Amino acid sequence: MYFKTKKITATLLSLFMVLSFMVSCKEQTGTKPEVVEVTENLKKTDPLPSWNDGKTKNAIIDFVEDVTNKDGANFIPVLDRIATFDNDGTLWSEQPIYFQFFFALDRIKKMAPEHPEWKNKQPYKAVLENDMPTLIKQGEKGLLEIVITTHAGTTTDEFERLVKDWIATAEHPTKKKHFNELVYQPMLELLDYLRANDFKTFIVSGGGIEFMRPWTEAVYGIPKDQVIGSSIQTKYEYNDGKPYIERLAKIDLIDDKEGKPVGINRYIGRRPVFAAGNSDGDLQMLRWADSNTFKSFKLYVHHTDSIREWAYDRKSHIGTFDKGLDEANEKGWTLADMKDDWNVIYPFDKK
Repeated sequence: MYFKTKKITATLLSLFMVLSFMVSCKEQTGTKPEVVEVTENLKKTDPLPSWNDGKTKNAIIDFVEDVTNKDGANFIPVLDRIATFDNDGTLWSEQPIYFQFFFALDRIKKMAPEHPEWKNKQPYKAVLENDMPTLIKQGEKGLLEIVITTHAGTTTDEFERLVKDWIATAEHPTKKKHFNELVYQPMLELLDYLRANDFKTFIVSGGGIEFMRPWTEAVYGIPKDQVIGSSIQTKYEYNDGKPYIERLAKIDLIDDKEGKPVGINRYIGRRPVFAAGNSDGDLQMLRWADSNTFKSFKLYVHHTDSIREWAYDRKSHIGTFDKGLDEANEKGWTLADMKDDWNVIYPFDKK
């Protein structure tokens, strides 16, 4: 077991948010998962083959066909076909902790040989011993120390290489797959389907913008300039004819909850007509889409499959889905039930 406890407290969640602010890198990379091949004929008749036939799948297709019909009352011009997707828990898994936090923990262990004093010094000792209860007891100061240690003191190019190497080699502790393999096949198909109908797809995540940029294009087909995430302030420097970007320990944007509409407005300038999330942290983004003057589609991924993935919602320590679930039911938004609506979870599940 990766940790001595499965329970992750609110303090640990706060670490992830701080972690998101401290990250910075650039470019795209990563090994693209083996997306299920679909024949051209099947694409024409079934654009979402990993989605089971039913209400949810029909709602998505009906919406796309409706708003792309030039003669229809709900036609949306191409420039306004903006689709925003949360990342953690919406496009890839997020249990038992956010994947970016795994990156931070792995960085401590990678750096440990150069710091023998960490064996007897907290919070590093707890990380090296996989002792999460003790790590939590270090409080905000200890957690912030881990963040600073693993994400500061490098150039953007150096940090980019760290992310690339981690994505290419690190494995999930229980799934035993690379993290970028733990993406949802049905959502990959949905992204492709929307783009085939001239939607522009964006990631709008609470995770670090520069943690995601190195691999999103290879994995999701979403280029780095269409990734919005939590970010820090940066500073341009020029040393001996070599320009570089310095990362500052100052928060620029918290791209979660209320921050998501703010980030969308800042970086896109148009309200989405299609928005997808999986937790209460995405509620404000879906409300923002719901307020569009154009017809809009609000999709929540509901984690209900304890066998193929994980089952969690209202009381989860990760991806809490409580207020959002109530509002989705009240307003008739679309809930994608992972157990019932998806015949495949990950690309490698396809026989």
